[in-house]
Amino acid sequence: MKKGDFLPRIERKKKIKASPKTIYDILEDELGMPTWNLVVNEVKELAPGKYFLKTNVGEVTSTRIEAVPNEKISAKQENSLMTSLGYILTPKDDIVQAVLWAEYDNPDDEMMLGIAGEVFLKSLKKYAEHLEAGGKPEEFQKK
Repeated sequence: MKKGDFLPRIERKKKIKASPKTIYDILEDELGMPTWNLVVNEVKELAPGKYFLKTNVGEVTSTRIEAVPNEKISAKQENSLMTSLGYILTPKDDIVQAVLWAEYDNPDDEMMLGIAGEVFLKSLKKYAEHLEAGGKPEEFQKK
């Protein structure tokens, strides 16, 4: 890839009936990902803002690159089809429009990453709405 080239990018959106704070707190808590994310089985903190994830599709290192409380959060990915990913939260009344974006190297991966994005957002929605309704994390059934 030459300097000035842009990576391919996908975006997926989901409306979530939860506060931006509830959603952001879930996303910001990397160690809690195995509780709700269908793909993530285990997370270990390597350093502040840097995490090692054991997933259904391999082992990934995720490094936080941006965090704006209750608005957006993003990370760089190593050993993943994605080079980076992030979430943007836009509230409207009692609903939050959650946008998941991902950048990646190989244009052939677009369809698979789109499906993964839908799974991530569906899992996030289910967990955020569970918590917003007063549910406890330990009572959540991610499958």
